[in-house]
Amino acid sequence: MTPETIFWRRVDGPGHEAGRLLSHGSGWRLAGTAVFSHDGDGCSLEYLIECDAAWRTAAARVSGWVGSRPVDLRVVADPALRWRLNSAECHVVEGCRDIDLSFSPSTNLLPIRRLNLRPGEAAEIRAAWLRFPEFVLEPLDQVYSRIDLTTYRYESGRGAFQALLRTNAIGFVTSYPGLWEAVEAKQAQ
Repeated sequence: MTPETIFWRRVDGPGHEAGRLLSHGSGWRLAGTAVFSHDGDGCSLEYLIECDAAWRTAAARVSGWVGSRPVDLRVVADPALRWRLNSAECHVVEGCRDIDLSFSPSTNLLPIRRLNLRPGEAAEIRAAWLRFPEFVLEPLDQVYSRIDLTTYRYESGRGAFQALLRTNAIGFVTSYPGLWEAVEAKQAQ
């Protein structure tokens, strides 16, 4: 598979993100860079997420900076779905299959691909949510309901947050109302 790329702009403030999905061995790699403003400070965060063939998160790295604070995080999920953040055990997210980077629209792709829902189907999951700007892992209950070939109803926090997500054929979100919009999404040549 050739790499798939996407470019987003933030709708709720200044910022952009570029994402890339590529096959790697028997699994997948999702990589990207988000550059945006938070509380008047500039932020630049790079991420690399490694998934197995079934789209379960195996590892993630987030590095960069938020204002003057450096960020360098390593997340690992073992085959028994035990999670570590910078070598510290995170029992609270044990059993989660997906990482969710709260600062990025890219990680919605992971459960969308893993669940492979048909229109009319829905699934509840619990993601290991990397909360920004604290950079702690927390469990986040989510529901993905596939409306049609390109639209999902997304809910989190037991319905406290809801959005209709539009996606492309790869599974990247192209419209995350009020937060992100794809500027350019194309297949790499």
